[in-house]
Formats: sequence, structure tokens, C-alpha cells
Amino acid sequence: MKLLMVLTSHDQLGNTGRKTGFWLEEFAAPYYVFKDAGVEIALASPKGGQPPLDPKSDDPDSQTDATRRFKSDKDAQAALASTMKLSTVSSAGYDAVFYPGGHGPLWDLAEDPQSIALIEAMVADGKPVAAVCHAPGVLRHTKAQDGSPLVQGKAVTGFANSEEEAVGLTQVVPFLVEDMLKKNGGKYSKGPDWQSHVVVAGNLITGQNPASSEAVAKALLATQSAA
Repeated sequence: MKLLMVLTSHDQLGNTGRKTGFWLEEFAAPYYVFKDAGVEIALASPKGGQPPLDPKSDDPDSQTDATRRFKSDKDAQAALASTMKLSTVSSAGYDAVFYPGGHGPLWDLAEDPQSIALIEAMVADGKPVAAVCHAPGVLRHTKAQDGSPLVQGKAVTGFANSEEEAVGLTQVVPFLVEDMLKKNGGKYSKGPDWQSHVVVAGNLITGQNPASSEAVAKALLATQSAA
């Protein structure tokens, strides 16, 4: 199985002057779920090269076994430092795509024509698309083949309004993931804040928050073994 992980290239947290990017655990935990299952992983981002890391995800209290493993894994660090440009990627080369979160994707990947086209092509080909935490925001402008919003009528989850409020960024983000999914006709559900909650709707797999990242990766693998 060949899998593409798509990361953000955006590093500015609105006009706060603070940095953002991808959330380390949401990359590292799925990366090792896939790696340990023998999946061939490729990495891409809009600008290519090293994606920006959300500095808060590097805090000591945000570390997990997966992030600690990444910190001592020179091969994984080298792969992350040299992501492909998203514009050079074709959906035909991959069996599935996974989007780690962090606030960055709300600014770039949610609006990126290449990302939108990639997701629409994967879905049209019956290939799994998975996104965790803020990354379901990448579905904002995606359409089904009939032109309706991709999430319309589908069970979905993503970073909850209550979680965004808890981190104090409700007024900073360009849109709220929960509100967007509902507005686009998604059947949004959430679990308790900061607890793992994963929703599988055919080949669309979404997770609510950082705690959901490993479970989303495992759910994606399960769609492949069931295929």
C-alpha cells in the first residue's frame, strides 16, 4: 500500500504574531501506525520541503511515545524535511491520503486547489481520505461528483467549537471546523473534549482532536484490509 501524507506549509497564526503549522503528534502517531504496518509513505506539502511545526505541539506536556520516537528517528526527520511539492503529486500514484492537523491547514490546505483536486480524485476513485483534528478543514471546498459538498449527508467529525474555545482561538481562525462541516451538510458528531472520537463514512475517515490521530490511522488501515 502506498500512502500520501499531506502537511501544511502555513506558519502564521492569523494576525496574532504567533507561529502555527502542523501538530507533531498528529503526524508522528499515524506515521508510525502506517510504518509499522509496512505501508510505503510519501510526504507532500504546498510549498515542499520542511513543513512548519506548531511550536505548542513541541511543548513537553504535548509529547507522546510517538513524538519521542520521531525525535530519535533520523530517517523520519529527513523525510519530513524534504516533502514533495503538492503540485507535483498525482492521486493515481497512491492508495490513500492522510491529512494531519494543526491550525495551519485552515489557512492553506483548505483553500489549496491542488489539495481540493487531490481529495476529489481520491474519493472518485474509491480511495480512502483521512483527516484529523483541524485537518477536516481541508474538506471545506471539496465537491462530490454531482457537485454537492463532499461531506453532505456523511457522518463526520473534526475539532469541536468547544475545543477551539478552550485554546482561545475562536476569533483567530479563518473558520471553525465544526461549523463548516455542519454548514456543508455533514452529519457532525463529537465526543468529549480531548478524547478520541473517530467517524468512518465509507472511505472518508475523520478524527476530532489530537487524541484521535492514532485511531484514525488504524481506521484507514482497516478500510484497506476490508477492501
